[in-house]
Amino acid sequence: MNQQASALVTAADISRLAGVTRATVSNWRRRHADFPAPIGGTDTSPTYDVDAVRAWLSARGQLPDDTPADELRTALRTHPDDGELALHLLPALLAAAQLGRKEREALPELRDDALVRWARSATADEADDVPGIEGAAYSADAVGPLRALVRCVAADGVEAAMDVLAERLLEDTGGTGTYRTPRPLADLMARLLIDSAGDFPTSVLDPACGTGSLLAAAASAGATELRGQDILVTQAAQAAVRLRLSAPEAAISVHAGDSLRSDAFKGLTTVAVLCNPPYGVREWGHEDLAYDQRWAYGVPPKGEPELAWVQHSLAHLAPGGRAVLLMPPAVAERTAGRRIRAQLVRDGALRAVVSLPQGAATPLHIGLHLWVLERPDPQAETPGTVLLVDASASGNRDLDWPAIDDTVLSAWRHYRADRDGFTGTPGIAGAVPITDLLAEAVDLTPARHIRTASRQALRPALLARQASELYGQLRQAARDLTDLSAEGDWPPADDRPRDWRTATVADLLRGGALSLLRTAPPGRRTRSGEPLPQPEPERGGRPTLTATDVVQNRPASGTTAELPTDAPLPLIQGSDVLLTETLRVGHRVVARVVESDETGCFLGPHLLLFRPDQRRLDPWFLAGFLAAEQNVNAAATGTSIVRVDPRRLRVPLLPLAAQQRYGAAFRRLHELRTAAHRADRAAEDVARLLSTGLTGGALLPHGHGSA
Repeated sequence: MNQQASALVTAADISRLAGVTRATVSNWRRRHADFPAPIGGTDTSPTYDVDAVRAWLSARGQLPDDTPADELRTALRTHPDDGELALHLLPALLAAAQLGRKEREALPELRDDALVRWARSATADEADDVPGIEGAAYSADAVGPLRALVRCVAADGVEAAMDVLAERLLEDTGGTGTYRTPRPLADLMARLLIDSAGDFPTSVLDPACGTGSLLAAAASAGATELRGQDILVTQAAQAAVRLRLSAPEAAISVHAGDSLRSDAFKGLTTVAVLCNPPYGVREWGHEDLAYDQRWAYGVPPKGEPELAWVQHSLAHLAPGGRAVLLMPPAVAERTAGRRIRAQLVRDGALRAVVSLPQGAATPLHIGLHLWVLERPDPQAETPGTVLLVDASASGNRDLDWPAIDDTVLSAWRHYRADRDGFTGTPGIAGAVPITDLLAEAVDLTPARHIRTASRQALRPALLARQASELYGQLRQAARDLTDLSAEGDWPPADDRPRDWRTATVADLLRGGALSLLRTAPPGRRTRSGEPLPQPEPERGGRPTLTATDVVQNRPASGTTAELPTDAPLPLIQGSDVLLTETLRVGHRVVARVVESDETGCFLGPHLLLFRPDQRRLDPWFLAGFLAAEQNVNAAATGTSIVRVDPRRLRVPLLPLAAQQRYGAAFRRLHELRTAAHRADRAAEDVARLLSTGLTGGALLPHGHGSA
């Protein structure tokens, strides 16, 4: 390694290194004169020499044992060309993923020269399938990061190593426009491609594939030919590797480049397109592409790049083929795009527009739209309506993806089965005649048509009865909340907060005080890379508890379709503690003890299951401290999506009797949150129903006559 190159780390890197929050690092900088001085960066984002930081942390006893993932991060930081190296390690990761458990475990023990020879030989073919890499010529300088990579793969699995490389590659992109499509949304978009016979298209194209989220969802649904392109080399490379890992049997072709200016699949005709195009990019090639043959519905104005992506997607479809695009809501109403929107509607190319709740995908403060498009078939009759669905009712609350899926997919299935006879759902979905959409503005925003058109469909007597029932539910929820909030005896501690000796979850696992179980998402291999025996009894009839079920404290709603077929499936037992593994920034991790009716369910992906030895650990005590905000912050990594490293969580070492007292308090707090959540939902449901009835003329205010 080049000894002259300094390894620089940010405050965020230091917080991960020490297992503390960023606020703690800031306090260290202010309060300790001997804290290492910045040697680079800016005033607002300084960088530090990693060796000096590690020495300072070690002297204070603040340097925990590195996990293999931490070692890989540090190894990348200490390499002079860490960004380029992270990209070139992707083929090595792919090669290591193909090995069996024993071969993986042997790799870190190889001598330096043998490890480099293995990497060169094993990646000779893999590199050709990863965009931006023309043969990964690993030098002796790369042996440290290479060894850290294979050690991380052997100890923590391929996915953990992939996440570390992705963290480093994200830094080089500046974080702009590189957000992954959340898996629930990607799955919904993929399901909109299912045909009337229930079959999923075999071939799917994503011309702005990012790291491959949508193509991975398509593979899970049944696609066997996956094609993608992304303008960022690092994104395209990650997509190629992630797809090879999650869909090893599929035919995969991923390229780097600008799809609009330099289409890697020019001339390709496919049956399906999924796309989450970049938003608001004004320099998309408007001048260069003014006479492009793809603009069958009109030349997109410079300020309407999304309509260029719409027509690019349609140009790749065979007649009758379908595309689903995630769009900013302004595209449905901006004046500059009204002529193209009108032509899409008039020709029958636009089949549906779905408005999603805020928080469904980045940017989280905007309610995005889904556009469902079909390449018109010259032999088929032009449809007379467009399906509009308003699924945005969830607002900023925790998203209920099963409910959103049911709303959208149910409306789409019924509309597609009988366009002429489709009646829709008042205020939610409707088939809007083309003539109504072709007004001067050609505004395709679902709420502006669905909520207006639903007035005539309101039934006053039914609405009044529903309002009465919802009021009853609200009163009961309010009584429950009042009863639980009556207890106010929470005595203070001594003059100073109590300080306990703590142990990490890793320590407790080694000591046998608890065990940790999890279920890998479909397509992800086990750590050993080998299939493991299935649990008994067989899957049939067992529900799956999902992360959303835990967050919303509702019954298990998942199915075995969400589970892998080549990995062990843990069954939930009484007194198990559940913790959500991932969360969005600004949201909290949820931990709780399983309910009696959840015993025997399968454990869904993105959940951590802690099974304590109840002779040593109280379950509710464990749940309460595992989910503590300061605890989670110290064990979390990531930017827009945060992942918790469970082994770094800490638990106080208290006698069992003291644990049980804390456990009873944490259980009461859980019941309080649950009651408050029920009351909030009941109040929202009542207010929405009454507002709809009053503004639609179906209900009258108190004191108003019936006439």
